Amino acid sequence: MAGLGYALPEEVVTSAQLEERMAPAYERLRLPAGRLELMTGIRERRFFPPGTLIGQVSVESGRRALAAAGIDASEIGALVHGSVCRDYLEPATACGVHHALGLPAHCAVFDVSNACLGILTGMTIVANMIELGQIRAGLVVGTECGRTLVERTVAKLNEDVTLTRRNVKPLVASLTIGSASAAVVLSHAELAPNGARLLGGAVRAHTTHNDLCQSDGLETFMQTDSEELLRQGVAAGRATFGEFLQQVGWQRGDIDRTVCHQVGVAHRKLLFEQLQLDTALDYSTFEVLGNTGAAALPVTMALAAEAGRFEPGQRVAMLGIGSGINCQMLGVEWGEQIRVGGHAD
Repeated sequence: MAGLGYALPEEVVTSAQLEERMAPAYERLRLPAGRLELMTGIRERRFFPPGTLIGQVSVESGRRALAAAGIDASEIGALVHGSVCRDYLEPATACGVHHALGLPAHCAVFDVSNACLGILTGMTIVANMIELGQIRAGLVVGTECGRTLVERTVAKLNEDVTLTRRNVKPLVASLTIGSASAAVVLSHAELAPNGARLLGGAVRAHTTHNDLCQSDGLETFMQTDSEELLRQGVAAGRATFGEFLQQVGWQRGDIDRTVCHQVGVAHRKLLFEQLQLDTALDYSTFEVLGNTGAAALPVTMALAAEAGRFEPGQRVAMLGIGSGINCQMLGVEWGEQIRVGGHAD
């Protein structure tokens, strides 16, 4: 990992503000104020302006990652766009990003879709291409824009008088979604000798539970069985963790820092209990960013690095769980010189 980049929206929307907008639904369903933050631990989330094109933001975070890595665009042999959100069904959102960044014509350009694991999946693909000698460096980027999903969910809760406290539950997870963009530059060690070394990891598929969280995009309704998704997602994480440790050659006590997919306070608490890890090792952003899909884990890693959370030689576990249910865990040995390019107000 040669460099990280990110972009965050300027507009902040608190959970209290969302509840004010949902006053008709809260009155009708007799829900107490403060319930949303209490249940999720999410105080606020951010939104890009209406009409924002995903690719335009990805260009910005990608440009920042390239500048942070200090690697010339001509060295990039693959560009993967890995977010849930995309500008079009075709062409790949990666195409517009490739053009705007001025990347070379010999670059492999494509989108990867894997729910909240899209960017991590893209990282694995690019890392394997580097290991095989096909390319020397690649860029993985993605942008999630949750505004439309949240606004449509608020409108439905207010307008659909058939909803009850029981059948409203599948919509609650939609109110946790935020917006963010993240990018990662991976390269051969010769191009970034002091970068963070990606050691490998493990994946596991528990696709029996593919129906627990379903959406046709972050601009329409998302149906989520939050309680069962929590249980089964953590179970998948627990099942993956032992293999992950074996693959990277670590013991549990070797882990110095963790970065997880950002869902909420209940998910984090149960996951760390099941993995027998101390939450003090972790850096979280769900409190102020909400769940930002595929961007959540990499943007959290970027912010943690920017905050000086990692030290050279530390072993960092990237713990990703996404609907499907799929789990992906990657191990990183932090380097002496890995820079972050970002912007947050």
